[in-house]
Amino acid sequence: MLKEKIIVGEGTNYPLNGILTLPDNIKEPVPAVVFVHGSGSSNMDEKVGKLTPFKDLAEGLAEYGIASIRYDKRSFAHGLKLLREKDITVKKETIEDAILATEMLKKDSRIDKEKIYIVGHSMGAMLAPRIDAEGGNYRGLILMAGSPRRLEEIMLDQNDEVLHSTKGWTRWIVKKQLDKLCQMFEGLYELSDEDAKKKKVGGGTTLYYFKEMGEHRTSNYLEKLDKPVMIMQGEKDFQATVEKDFQAYQRLFEGNEQVTFQLYENLNHAFVPSVYGELIKARQEYNVEQHIDKKVIGDIARWILQTCAEVL
Repeated sequence: MLKEKIIVGEGTNYPLNGILTLPDNIKEPVPAVVFVHGSGSSNMDEKVGKLTPFKDLAEGLAEYGIASIRYDKRSFAHGLKLLREKDITVKKETIEDAILATEMLKKDSRIDKEKIYIVGHSMGAMLAPRIDAEGGNYRGLILMAGSPRRLEEIMLDQNDEVLHSTKGWTRWIVKKQLDKLCQMFEGLYELSDEDAKKKKVGGGTTLYYFKEMGEHRTSNYLEKLDKPVMIMQGEKDFQATVEKDFQAYQRLFEGNEQVTFQLYENLNHAFVPSVYGELIKARQEYNVEQHIDKKVIGDIARWILQTCAEVL
């Protein structure tokens, strides 16, 4: 495979280092994917602990003849600059850069501009339908460990899960934090934008970040989609769960023949084998060096190549 260093957003206020991975011996334009990170600050490999999901996927897909573009997330490369902005949103943090990366692919003669896909992981999967609607215009969407629910709902559920995994003094602290979050999110969509910008949730994130994202619901975009979608979930995922998230997708897309579902036995949120299987032990779980299951990579590649071959 060939790896080329690139800069997404070159000449803007937020240039991002990235890598364009290409298959060997390109003789005609090839399909390609754009990777979109989950929540938090991540480098181009989406590194967490000892895991590098996007690197694994990029190199694995190249073996099937599929190119990819990955890049540092804006909050990773320009975190301090973003913290100074009171109106930070997922549009500024993620969506704008994904569209810029997509445009780079469309201008590359080695890439088939009619066969560009988006691969969103976790919160990136939640944002992928909006990115598609706001300029991505992809051939298809691959949603990995995402959810059609709102971000604050997922956060509250995760905190509740941690609460039930703790005891004594730690449990009391977690309960206080959860109660505070519940109070903050109550009446979120009745707040004005200006009031939402004044209330911090943690770090530099304000309630406006959640409000703006929640007003552009993933489910609303999904309901309007008329293109191939692949929804992937690890059975042992403790961040996006089968019961609350994967099954919500299944209900939303019931009877839609353009949607493919893949559920993987014993894989976690990062699509590597589960180790501890508990949210409270996420850090330990991700600090075990592993790589994305080859079946996951093969399934994505075959689905892309199959949908590429279908009549538009």
